[in-house]
Amino acid sequence: MGPGICIAIDGPASSGKGTVARRVAKALGYAYVDTGAMYRSVALVALERGVPLEDGLGLGALAASLRFGFAWSLEGLRVIVDGRDVSSRIRAEAVGQAASAVATRPEVRSALLALQRELGAAGGVVMDGRDIGTVILPAAELKVYLDASVDERARRRHAELCARGVDVRYGAVRAELHQRDAQDKQRDVAPLRRAEDAVLIDSTGLEADAVVRAVLQLAHERGAVAHPV
Repeated sequence: MGPGICIAIDGPASSGKGTVARRVAKALGYAYVDTGAMYRSVALVALERGVPLEDGLGLGALAASLRFGFAWSLEGLRVIVDGRDVSSRIRAEAVGQAASAVATRPEVRSALLALQRELGAAGGVVMDGRDIGTVILPAAELKVYLDASVDERARRRHAELCARGVDVRYGAVRAELHQRDAQDKQRDVAPLRRAEDAVLIDSTGLEADAVVRAVLQLAHERGAVAHPV
């Protein structure tokens, strides 16, 4: 692929960071690392194998044993764990809730930290999550903190769930997001916060296209050159 800059995109749940990060990576011909998918994958395998979500040591050992891969397909980004495509399985609501608990375990974060830093070491990568610019890639050439009002994020999440056939009330979605925000910001290990040198983009009322253009402009200003795909 060749060298390139590191782009870190952080933000709360349903702020659109995953969508934006994927599109920016494709536009630049960069690798994309979905750190949230990694935690969801650990949660999925833990649920499948019966590893208690309270067992930090067990979850840490499990995370360290997994081998992750990301690949583009006609359907989008595929998440491969130990040779198995888990792209759809990790999007289940139960897995998402378990992932929130898994992500609070320092043993899990420690196990994944080295791998995530290794994935970003060569450059030419876009990585999104909640602690990319502050912990995973503190030297990233471009850091973006993507935010939106809780009402906007709840609207997006509710629409996404409805499109997938999930029967859920908007109020319940908003309450869950509010609770997740508090948990992410108050956790002891790598809490969600904006890096001091991160560019804040409030996507409330903005279409994804506009946010992607803004991030690409920032990337080009920091020396990013698109790689041929």
